[in-house]
Formats: sequence, C-alpha cells, structure tokens
Amino acid sequence: MFNWLTQWFTTRRKTLRPIAPHLQRVAVHNSYHMNPPIDTTSPQVYEQSPWVYIAINRIAEAGALVPLHVSKRVSEQTISIDNHPLEQLLDMPNPVTSRFELFEQTLGSLELTGNAYWFLAGNSLGQPSEIWVLRPDRVTVVPDPTNVVRGYLYAIDGEYVPLDAVEVVHFKRWHPSNDYYGLSPIASAQTAILSDKHMANWNRNTFGQDNGVPAGIVNIKDFISDTDFERIKREWRNNYGGTGRKTAFLRGGAVEWKNIGLSHTDLDFLQGRKAQRDEILNIFGIPVGLVSENATEANAKVAERIFIERTLYPKLVRIAQKITQELLPFYGDNLVAQFEDIRPTDTQARLDEIRTAYPLLSINELRAQYYQLPPVTWGGYPVGTTPSEPESTTADVDATKAIQEELAQWERFALNRLNQPQNRPFEVSVIPDEVAFEVSAGLLFAGDKDAVKAVFASVQDVVVEF
Repeated sequence: MFNWLTQWFTTRRKTLRPIAPHLQRVAVHNSYHMNPPIDTTSPQVYEQSPWVYIAINRIAEAGALVPLHVSKRVSEQTISIDNHPLEQLLDMPNPVTSRFELFEQTLGSLELTGNAYWFLAGNSLGQPSEIWVLRPDRVTVVPDPTNVVRGYLYAIDGEYVPLDAVEVVHFKRWHPSNDYYGLSPIASAQTAILSDKHMANWNRNTFGQDNGVPAGIVNIKDFISDTDFERIKREWRNNYGGTGRKTAFLRGGAVEWKNIGLSHTDLDFLQGRKAQRDEILNIFGIPVGLVSENATEANAKVAERIFIERTLYPKLVRIAQKITQELLPFYGDNLVAQFEDIRPTDTQARLDEIRTAYPLLSINELRAQYYQLPPVTWGGYPVGTTPSEPESTTADVDATKAIQEELAQWERFALNRLNQPQNRPFEVSVIPDEVAFEVSAGLLFAGDKDAVKAVFASVQDVVVEF
C-alpha cells in the first residue's frame, strides 16, 4: 500500500499550485443535481410547528432591525462612509420590498433551508440597482470545474431560467456532506419537530369530535344477538360519544367496562412537550429563558444577552462578509460591510479597564479609545499633568478665579452626594470642557472623600492655563 501511494508523490512540490486540483472532480460529482437537494417540506414545518415559527421569527425579525454600514480600509484604519450607495440600495432594494423585508426573508431562508439567494439587477454603470430575494427551493447551483460555480437555474412551473454567477449572491450555512448547498437547522431538529407535532395531534384528537368517550373496552359477558349488539353500540355512542367527558352508568352485571387508555398525566404530556420545545429552540440557538413562562427578569436578561452574542451576531457577520465579498466590489476596492455591533458590553469591566489605563494613557488617548471624542490641544499630557504656563494677565486671573470658585462648588456637590444612587449631574457653566472631562473621569473612580478631594486638587494647576 505504501509503495502504491508513493508513485503519486514522486517529486516534492516547492511552490503553491495556481488552481485547486480537486475542483473539476467536485464539479463533475455534483453536476447531476437538476433540482436543489434541500428539504422542500421546510416551509410546511415553519407553518405547522409553533416552536420553529417562534425560533425563526425571533432570529429574522431581530436581525432585520440591525443597521449595516459601509467603511473603507485605509492602511490599518477603517473609515466609515456616510450614506454609501449600497446603504441607499438596501434601504429600497426593489419597488415592492423594504429593507426590513429583505433581511427578514434572507435570515428566514437561511434558517429554513440553509440557503438564501439575492438576484442583482444592474444599472448603466454596471452597479446593482435592485435586489430580489429568490426562493431557495427553486434555485439550482450549476457547478464549474474552474470557477466553482458557473451559474444558477431558477425553476418555475417546469421551466428553468439561467442566471449568471455574477448576478446571484448565495448565502449559505456550512454543510458537512454537500459542496454547494447549506444545511438547515430543521434537518437536525427533524425528530424533535415530528415528535412535538405528533403529540400535538394526539392531544387534538383526544379532545376532538366523537372522542369524549373514555378509552376502554365494553365487554358483554353473555351471548346476545346481532340486533342487541348493534343496539348496545348505538346507545353507548349516543350517550358517551360526544366531546364532553362522562361517566358510564350501567345496569346489571352482565356488562363490564375496562379502562385501557393512558391519561395525559400517565404520559407526562406537558413535560414531554416542554422537552421537545427546549430541544428545538436550542438547535436554533434560542435560549429557553426568552420564551419560558417561569423565567425571572435576571434569567431573561442573561438569555437575551446569550441570544445576541452567540446566535444573532454571528449570523449577521456571515451575511456582512458575503456582502463585502460579492457586492461591494461593484463600488470599488477596500470596502467593508459591517452590521452595527449589538453585543452588550459589561459596564463594570469597562470601568475597570479605564481605571487600569488611567495612569498610563494621555488625555487624548483616553478620549479617543473610550469616549470616541476628538483630541484637544492640551490632551497630549498624562492625566493630572500640564505643560509650563505663561504669566497670567488680569483678565486671566478673573477667569481663573471664576473657574476655581465653580470647582469648589462642584467639590462640595460631589462630597455631599458621595455614594448616593442616581445622582443628578453637576451643571457646569464656566469650567472649560477639558477640565470638566478630567474631573468627571476622575470622579468615576473616587470611592471616598479623600479620593474626591484628590481629583479636584489634581486639576488646580490646569486651571491656571485658562
């Protein structure tokens, strides 16, 4: 075996190949698919399973609310572009579709079938002018031995409409056993979905028409004629065959009723449906705390954070990177599409980070990194230090005195309200913005009276500059 394999590697390659050698075989292997190999019953599951409907709607509607921005990479920086043409196009993708509907259908298709397709119609400049969402169950990928994808076929009533590869943006989830199509979560949740559906149908049939009679056997011990047998069946059904539950009263000892049915309690019906619900929601990445009737406020907040961080945001990143790869090249190079980062931030962790950076960074660095504020002329110095000051004039002395008086008022204000919740902010009137910023930043970490006094003492030298 070893000798047979070595003939395939007679020479060691020292450079990379320009073309992947397996693409042609992959294209030939998948070329026989004339229709998409996806589960065409997924839309029915969405329509009939309440938990699938809830899971997909939570993802699709939440994702459709998140804004998408276009930026340009310049060296190692990313510069935001306001009102980019792609953003304008997404706001009105086509005459009958809104931005919300575009992303709702895209995210919904990805969850239902593992695939979503955009058809791009262009203007005279060769740029997209309209975006249309295609139904995944109608789209077939046409493989290509060189370019991976030659194009797409869109099937309607037995007719196939050819679409070029450049006209279609294919969003897909990862599929471990398919080269061209994505895998839907419904495929993994199929057993749980069917079990939940059968339990719901059993419950409906149990309380449906002509099912009010308790499950059991009516045993007639004595031999009777066919006429009497039919009469007894008819009377039993007339009296106990409705939707209401009734107790059967029989006269005589010749007829015996035996219960052979299982009640909802015996089957642990409610717990069974909850177990199916939890499994379905977990497969879709929906924390149970978002829908559970017993969830506390704390549990609901944790569930919402997990949903945003681990479920919704990665799905938005998948879509944004595909838009960057296949849509933004129509508008130029080095453009990046990014959804707004909606992941919750830990306020306490942020304050601890600022506290650590406080003695190490300059004022301008703190302003830029943590507050997204522009630099100031005096901000190149570490917090609490200032450059050498020129001699003050009479007007400067008066201004400095007013600033010092207001700082003293602010210090008394801060001391009186130390460690009190929901403090109203001090209203600054003559104190310069940069001094007020430094005081506010220092008060964030002042836990006692000595610390508060130290904050105001540290800015006394800065006041002289003004």
